[in-house]
Amino acid sequence: MSQSDTIQLFEDKRIRTAWDEEREDWYFSIVDVVAVLTNQSDQRSASNYWAKLKQRLKEEGADQLLTNCQQLKLKSPKDGKRYKTDVADTEQLLRIIQSIPSPKAEPFKRWLAEVGKERIEETIDPELTIDRALETYLKKGYTREWINQRLQAIQVRKELTDEWDARGVQKGIEYAILTDEISHAWSGMSTRQYKNLKGLKKENLRDNMTTLELVLNMLAEATTTEISKQKLPETLSENIDVARAGGKVAGDARKAIEAQTGVPVITARNASQLGQVVADMLEETSVDSQNKESDK
Repeated sequence: MSQSDTIQLFEDKRIRTAWDEEREDWYFSIVDVVAVLTNQSDQRSASNYWAKLKQRLKEEGADQLLTNCQQLKLKSPKDGKRYKTDVADTEQLLRIIQSIPSPKAEPFKRWLAEVGKERIEETIDPELTIDRALETYLKKGYTREWINQRLQAIQVRKELTDEWDARGVQKGIEYAILTDEISHAWSGMSTRQYKNLKGLKKENLRDNMTTLELVLNMLAEATTTEISKQKLPETLSENIDVARAGGKVAGDARKAIEAQTGVPVITARNASQLGQVVADMLEETSVDSQNKESDK
């Protein structure tokens, strides 16, 4: 497991968490969560509560839940050293919370959703709910011009996956392999490398692309679809060749743009930074308008 640790705050209380890059999921220190929900004054008291709760869960037949919970080395808030700590992913934690009588349980579930899991479909990946995508993107501060490109990109992606289905490509790992081939051919990076460049974890990569990045990614996927329709690949190896060919078309376009502009197309900027640029532009526009009014 490749993990990176961080501290999350719930009502100003520290909860140690770890991000699993392979699974793209959060793990939470169970003792820290127990301390928050039961108002324990110190970690020893929280540990004792968790020990008793584990015994009760065993008696209730929740052995599988406890077996699935892992131990990770997290920093101790006392001495800063790393010790093995019981952790749970979001789904496991929700089950544990059900066994803890606490008025904070429901607020904590809402907090948990925002941190990592339950609102993924609506908040992090609006592609899964097309009807709500426009509203969601607008709330995130994207411009209508960018949103139009993004919604078009969703359609292009859908046409590509439909073509893959027709060619017998398996959803999941084979989709990921072909997507990586397209990404690498046009951007020079795999999807994970691209997300790392932008400082992303579970967020949707396309939601964090600039308009030009988005257009080139669309070109790569649309070209792959058209080549596939003509060549009718039958094996994964043949589909990989098609993906590379489609991506190369967009890759050549990217290089041509960079040669003309002298500026790299690929940027480390993500949605929050792009959103700030938009906000700054709006603020400047507002100031200019006010100045013009005052000059009248």
